[in-house]
Amino acid sequence: MSKVVVLTGAGGILCSELAKAFAKKKYKVAVLDLNKEAADKVASHINAKGGVAMGLSADVLDRESMEVAKKNINESFGPCDILVNGAGGNHPLGTTSNTHFLEEDLSNTSKELKTFFDLDTEGIKFVFNLNFIGTLLPCQIFAKDMVGRDGCSILNISSMNAFTPLTKIPAYSGAKAAVSNFTQWLAVHFAKVGIRVNAIAPGFFLTEQNRTLLTNEDGSLTTRGKQIIHQTPMGRYGKPEDLISSSLFLCDDASSFVTGIVIPIDGGFSAYSGV
Repeated sequence: MSKVVVLTGAGGILCSELAKAFAKKKYKVAVLDLNKEAADKVASHINAKGGVAMGLSADVLDRESMEVAKKNINESFGPCDILVNGAGGNHPLGTTSNTHFLEEDLSNTSKELKTFFDLDTEGIKFVFNLNFIGTLLPCQIFAKDMVGRDGCSILNISSMNAFTPLTKIPAYSGAKAAVSNFTQWLAVHFAKVGIRVNAIAPGFFLTEQNRTLLTNEDGSLTTRGKQIIHQTPMGRYGKPEDLISSSLFLCDDASSFVTGIVIPIDGGFSAYSGV
C-alpha cells in the first residue's frame, strides 16, 4: 500500500523538492502551504509527472486549519504515514543590524540601526511560533494517525545554526535550537508506539527568503555571502536536491532503528572552526 506523506511549507523551494522526491517513490503526497496557489502549483507538477498529490491551504499556527487539512487528506488519501514539518522562517524584527554591539551604539539614534536592545518581542514571538509551534502543532494533529502503525515517522527541519548560532539572527537560531531539542524529546516520547522522529539541519541554501542577503542583483555574493562560502569547506551553497537522500533515508524503513537524530546538510559548515 502506498504511504501517505504530508509536508508543511511545501510550496517553498526546499520542501517542494522533497515533495517531488516522495512522489517519485509512488507515495501519495499532500502539499500543505499557507499559500494555496503555491501548494497547488507543486501538486499539479507532481500529478503531471504521473504522481499522486493534492495541494491544500493550511496554517501551521492554527489548529482548526490543520484539522481541516487532515480531514481532507484522510478522506482522499487515508491516514498519514510520514509528516515533514517544513514550515518556518525568520523575521526582520528579530534580527540585529550588525554582528557585534559596540559601546557607541548606545548613543546612535539612527532609525536604520537595530541593536540587541531594539529587538522587537513581537517579532521574536513570531519567529518562535512559526518555527517551534509550527512544528509542534502539526505533530499533534497528524501523529494521531501514526500511533501503533508500522513504518511511520516524522521529519523536522532544523538548521545548522541550531548547533552554533549565527550572528544577527538570535530569534531564528534559538527557534531552530528548540526544534532540534523537541525532535529528541518527541523521539523518546513516541518510541513505544512505533513513531520515529528525526530532523535534518540544512546549511545555506539560496531561497527567496535569503537571496537578497546572500547575493546582489547581478548574482555576485554580498559580503555576508562571501563569509558563508569562506566558512563552508565544500565552497558552495546547498542545492535543494542535496536534501533528498538524507530525508528519504530518515523516513524510510531502512532507518527503522534510527530516531532522535539531527543530520547537518551544510557542506561542512558546522564542522569547520575557521582555521
